[in-house]
Amino acid sequence: MTKQFRPITPSQRTLVLPSMPQLQPQKKKPLKALTLKRKRMSGRNHHGHITCRHKGGGHKKKLRLIDFRRDKENMIAKVASIEYDPNRSAHIALLNYVDGEKRYILAPQGLKVGDRVATTDQPIYKVGYCMKLKDMPIGSIIHNVELFPGRGAKMVRSAGLSAQVMAKGEGYVTIKMPSGEVRLVPEACKATFGVVSNPEHNLRVFGKAGRKRWMGIRPTVRGVAMNPVDHPHGGGEGKSKGNHPQTPWAQYTKGMRTRCKKKSRKMIIKTRREK
Repeated sequence: MTKQFRPITPSQRTLVLPSMPQLQPQKKKPLKALTLKRKRMSGRNHHGHITCRHKGGGHKKKLRLIDFRRDKENMIAKVASIEYDPNRSAHIALLNYVDGEKRYILAPQGLKVGDRVATTDQPIYKVGYCMKLKDMPIGSIIHNVELFPGRGAKMVRSAGLSAQVMAKGEGYVTIKMPSGEVRLVPEACKATFGVVSNPEHNLRVFGKAGRKRWMGIRPTVRGVAMNPVDHPHGGGEGKSKGNHPQTPWAQYTKGMRTRCKKKSRKMIIKTRREK
């Protein structure tokens, strides 16, 4: 569900934001023990050189420590709150374990305050429960998937995403990724049942440039508006066309494959480009 605004200002005429009634009030601060100071690099490397353009400024953020390993096994946890995280597109859930420990996890769609979740090998196939892929039934909808056992979830973590268990055998589980890629993952890797929360994230319309600046995103100038010395698309009398889409450093974009050829493809059964 999205939230639209009455056009009483120019920026509110096109503004569309996700409606998030399940979240805690925005004035409530995150749990202090599970937050860290987040140093902003503004797209610069250790030499101070800009390596990622169009970053800088923005509102101050605190880094929430998310439990991607889900290694507290066979212990029930109660969902204390569903909270907003400015560092990611999905919402996060605060868990209170029976031994008193508290942790943040990615909140799946449908998880509510008061629900119980756990990491287990028992046949409890509910949203928010975590278990190894070998214990999950075929056809399960999952997210927060590990790539290597014990290293923490690396895949399917963005808002609204989910993967599906397709098959099992010979120590591996076949998973269909959100991109359409079909790949093998070791059966000892963990995953969580359900779909990642906040599926309306991609329906947002910011309405004004200032909202992007709050997020730390600086303006982007089109290459065709530059001079030839500044960009391969630059120059020309009037509006020019015909250049191949390139970066300022003449690296082809929009279709050129950039995956390293030295990387192994033995785990990929079908790429996202195959139909």
